[in-house]
Amino acid sequence: MSAITVVGVGADGWPGLSGAAREALEAAEVVLGGGRQLGLLPVGVTADRVPWPSPLRPSVPGLLERFAGRRLAVLASGDPMFHGIGRTLLECGVPAESLRVLPHPSSVSLACARLGWPVEETEVVTLVGRPVESLHAALYPGRRLLVLSADASTPARVAELLAGRGYGPSRLRVLEQLGGPAEAVREGVAADWPVPGGPPVDPLNVVAVDCVLDSEAVAPNSPRPQLVPGLRDELFESDGQLTKRHVRAATLAALGPAPGELLWDVGGGSGSIGIEWLRAHRSCRAVSVERDPVRVERIVRNAAALGVPRLRVVRGAAPAALAELVASGPELGCPDAVFVGGGLTVPGVLEACWAALGPGGRLVANTVTLESEALLTQWYRRHGGELVKLSVARAVPVGGFTGWRQAMPVTQWSVVKGAAAEAPAEGLAEGPLRAPAETPAEAGGAVAGGGAK
Repeated sequence: MSAITVVGVGADGWPGLSGAAREALEAAEVVLGGGRQLGLLPVGVTADRVPWPSPLRPSVPGLLERFAGRRLAVLASGDPMFHGIGRTLLECGVPAESLRVLPHPSSVSLACARLGWPVEETEVVTLVGRPVESLHAALYPGRRLLVLSADASTPARVAELLAGRGYGPSRLRVLEQLGGPAEAVREGVAADWPVPGGPPVDPLNVVAVDCVLDSEAVAPNSPRPQLVPGLRDELFESDGQLTKRHVRAATLAALGPAPGELLWDVGGGSGSIGIEWLRAHRSCRAVSVERDPVRVERIVRNAAALGVPRLRVVRGAAPAALAELVASGPELGCPDAVFVGGGLTVPGVLEACWAALGPGGRLVANTVTLESEALLTQWYRRHGGELVKLSVARAVPVGGFTGWRQAMPVTQWSVVKGAAAEAPAEGLAEGPLRAPAETPAEAGGAVAGGGAK
C-alpha cells in the first residue's frame, strides 16, 4: 500500500501548519477531509479535494481503494491519533508503516494551556459519536473534565446532565475555535446554562468542567458510584434479578477485568456485572446476553445511568445466542471472561461458555440451588479452579434488640482455562456433566436471559 500522509490542522488553518505539512499537501494528488478542513486549504493546493461521506467509517476502505496509487493526503482536526482519523485508518486495515502522521497540537493540549490545567491530571471525555451519558462515570466532586464536543449543542446537553445529577454549581467554560483567530471563551455554571443573551455557540468547541456537587441537592447518605466494584444496590433499577453488592464485588474480583478485555455476561438480568466490568477501565468491553425484552431495556437504562452506555446488549437465549456471538466476529466473540449467573443446568450453556474461551480465559459461575451446585462441583473436579461458598448476613431489628438475617448463600466456581486444566481429575468418571434441570423459577438465568445480575 502506498504511503498515506495524515496532516493535523488547527483552527488557525494553513498559517499554523509546519513546513513539512505544507509540502505534503502541496505534493498530494488527492486530499480527503471534512468540509471545514478542506476549506482551510489555499488555492495553491491543487489536489482533488474529496469530502468524507457520512457515515465515515464504512466509506474508508472504498475510498482508499479508489485512490490507490495516487499521492494521498488526509486532513484531521488537531492530533490525528487522538480520537481522530488516524485511529480510524488503522482500524480499517491500513498498516501503521503506511501512515505518515504530521500532528497539530490537540484541542486538549490547547485547552489545558489556556486553562492552566496539567494535561496528565485532566480527564478527557469525548462525546463525538457517543451518548452524553458517557459523562456519568467521570462525575466526582473536585474533578476537572474536558469534554470534546460533537457540535454546538453539546455544551447545553452537558449542562443539563450536570444539573440533573446534582452538579448544578459546576463551572463551565466553553472554549471555541482554539488556536484560531476567532478563539473565544464563554463561562457560566451548569444550573444557569445557557448564558442569557449570549451569541450561538461555535460548533468547534471544547467544554471545560470544574465539578462541584450541590450538597443541598444530594442527601449525605445517598448512594454514590465509587470506583471499585460493589456499587450500592440502590443505584440499579431492578426487578429482583440483581447480584447483590457484596457478592458482586467478589464476582468482579474473580473475573479480574483488565484493560481492553471482553466479558460475556450470560443472562444479564439488571446488567450489574457487565456494567461494573466496563467501569473498571475505559477500554474494557462487555456484552450482556438477555432474553427478556423488558430486562433488555432495563439493562440499557442502567448502563446509561452509570456512565457506560457502550455496553452491548444482545437479546437472545443461551446457548443459541452464544453461538451467534462467536459467529459475529472478534468484536463480540472470543471473550476473555464469561460470567454465568443463572440457568446453569440448561443443556449446553456451560459447554458453550467453556468452548468460547481461549487459553487463559476465565469463567465464573454463581448459583444458589443445590442442583446447579452439584453441576459446578462436577466441573470443578474436572477442570480445577476455585469453589467457594459466599455468605452475607445483615444486622436487623429483633424486637428491641439486633440480630443477624442470613441471605441465601451463593456457591461460586471460578476457573482459568488452560492446557493443564483439561485433564479430568482422578476418580471423576467421563461423560456429560449434567445435573437435573432446574425449574424455570430456579433457573432464572441463561435460558431465560435473566440471571441475578
